[in-house]
Amino acid sequence: TAWAFATAGVAAPRLFDATAEAAVARLGALNVHGVANTAVVFAKAGVDDARLFGAIAETLLSRFGDLTPHDLVNTAWAF
Repeated sequence: TAWAFATAGVAAPRLFDATAEAAVARLGALNVHGVANTAVVFAKAGVDDARLFGAIAETLLSRFGDLTPHDLVNTAWAF
């Protein structure tokens, strides 16, 4: 859902706020590709949630060796 709103360029602050809060709580359950994609979705939507991006950074740093080149490039773009 967040990806669709981001891709369509639809501003939905309440949706992104709720999604960011839920994502922070669940990042550990995602694989690194899912974490990287989360960063991309929020960046594409122009959502600058410091708590979410901090949690994404910590999660990916703890699993840095699992990142594919594609995941690494997407994450760098998002930040």
